[in-house]
Formats: sequence, C-alpha cells, structure tokens
Amino acid sequence: MKFTRFLVLLALPLYFISCKPMQKIPTYLEQVNDSTGRGAVRQSQLLIQKNDLLSVQISSLSTKPDISDAIYNQQVVGGTVPGYLVDNNGNIEHHRLGLIKAEGLTKDQLAAEFKKRLTEPVELMKDPSVIIRFMNMKVTVLGEVGQQGLVTVPGERLTILEAVGLAGGINENGKKSNVKVVREVNGTREVATIDLTSKAVFDSPYYTLMQNDVLIVEASGQKQKETEQVRTMQKISFGVSFIAVAATLINILTRN
Repeated sequence: MKFTRFLVLLALPLYFISCKPMQKIPTYLEQVNDSTGRGAVRQSQLLIQKNDLLSVQISSLSTKPDISDAIYNQQVVGGTVPGYLVDNNGNIEHHRLGLIKAEGLTKDQLAAEFKKRLTEPVELMKDPSVIIRFMNMKVTVLGEVGQQGLVTVPGERLTILEAVGLAGGINENGKKSNVKVVREVNGTREVATIDLTSKAVFDSPYYTLMQNDVLIVEASGQKQKETEQVRTMQKISFGVSFIAVAATLINILTRN
C-alpha cells in the first residue's frame, strides 16, 4: 500500500505539467472588417534580379516577320524557348544586340532599353514591340506551414497570403502575427516582420512578394512551452520508471 501511494505521488507532477490553459488562436486578418479592410490595391512591379530567367519576345509591323523579326528572337528548343539568364553582373547577353544591363530594372524599363537598341543609332526594326516575362518565379516558405519548400508562382504577382495558402496554410503552432520575409535586392539583404492578423499587412511593401523571397513562419511561444513540457514529462517518466523498477527489486530482495 505504501509503495502504491509512493507511485501516485510521483505521478502527480506529470498530471499538473500536462494541464495547460486553452489559448485563443489568432486568425488571418483578425483586425479587418468590411470598413477597415477597404483600400487601393497596390500594383508594384517586380525588379529584375541576378539569376532571373527572362523570356524576351520581339516583334514589329513588318509584313515579313519571319525574316525581319525572327533573327532577334531565340529559337525554340525541345518545344520551349530557352530564355535569357541574368548573370552575376546583372546583365543578359542577347544573341543579336549584345550585353544589356537588366538587374534593378522593371520589365517595362528593360523593354524600353531593347527598343532603344533596336532603333538607335540605326533603325534595325520599324516600331518594335518587346514583351518580357519572368520564367522562373518562385518563393520559399519555411516553418510552421502545411508543406515547406519552394512555391512556384503561377503568374507574375504573388501576395504573402497567397504564398502561405499555396504552402498549405499556417498550422496551429505557427505565429500568424510574426511572419518573417527575407529579401535580397541589388546585393542587399532585408528582413521584415509581417503581422498577418493586422489590417496593416496591405500597406506593407512586403505584402506583394518578389521572386526568390523566403518566408519563415515561427513557432508560437505556446508550442515552445509544450515542447519543453514534453521533454520534462519524458524525464520525469523515466525517473518514475527507474524508481519503480528499483523499488520492486528492493522489495523482492528484502523479502528473500
């Protein structure tokens, strides 16, 4: 009987450690309602970065584009167009127009540079039209989400909420109020903290993501406490088991 009471007393700490108060889990845009959520949609253009792969399509008003335009466009290889890679110096090497600075420009600005090369100082093409597209748009989502890893951008605009959604959403252990965005622009690394429960998220320059951004969803303090509790309970359980075995052996030996 004494031995049983002894084990019960040892088990009591496990019970109290495992008991924790229920905490309210914040939701996305918790501070937004029909009136406070209204605002102008910001349509910021992406800046071209090193290692971007760009599609460049050039056309003109020529009646024979297969002759005049084709020489300025890449040939299809294996059913796809290879694209132009922005090198470590921020340039692309066009097969006809040579080296063109691309890093730090928007698509429209780079298209304007192409048009300038095609019309000045010699008019190589009449009224050229240049369409530029990103071919390798992606971001990385890490931490407390449904599925970590690379997220391929279906178009050329991705918001932080869309990226989280494509990654399976933030799980119950993640901090929606403390999502970090790591961004590299023109050789400079920036780290911002975004609160996805606040209406201020729409005004953040990080609401619309850039290619190669990294999102990190940190674990909540509650999860960290739970992890520590689990470790403590494991230690106590091991101690209780060890004491129980030792007490049993001692009881058997003393009887003999």
